[in-house]
Amino acid sequence: MILLDKNEFLNHEKEMKNTELDPRVKKSENFLKKFNIREFTERVKQLHGDPHYVAMGMAIGVFIGITPTMPFHTVIAVALAFIFRGSKAAAALGVWFCNPLTAPLFYWGSYKTGMFILGHPAPFHVKFESILELLKLGTDVTIAMVAGGVILGILPGIAAYFVTRKIFIAIRARKT
Repeated sequence: MILLDKNEFLNHEKEMKNTELDPRVKKSENFLKKFNIREFTERVKQLHGDPHYVAMGMAIGVFIGITPTMPFHTVIAVALAFIFRGSKAAAALGVWFCNPLTAPLFYWGSYKTGMFILGHPAPFHVKFESILELLKLGTDVTIAMVAGGVILGILPGIAAYFVTRKIFIAIRARKT
């Protein structure tokens, strides 16, 4: 434990007040206000391109987000969006379908599905957070999880396409 005498404490308190008054110091008092849902929705609405283009990017992003390729999600999604001519920005947004709350569920589902299809069990722990950690388990587990993730990602990817397309058709219709 660090103990400060009275003078050190008063000097530290004075420095803190000076920092609060300094306009060059960034404040985080409105942190949640910056990331409010309405602003996010407005940014999504401002994605450029026709509804198919944006929906294709979102579908690719959601699909890749479900696969256990954690450190490479955005890179893979943007590359596939380029290849399949979808919105790269929407693909980058779509990968956030997989987040720290949903990743363990997706990894577990990918593992179970892949092992069922390939027919061989192996140990699984939720602590594996990236494809690099999975590779340490061996290629059997990695291949099973990627195969399971691809299978699990198909339906949400298709659903993301149609939902996003419908939303963007409605948004574009309102603008005209």
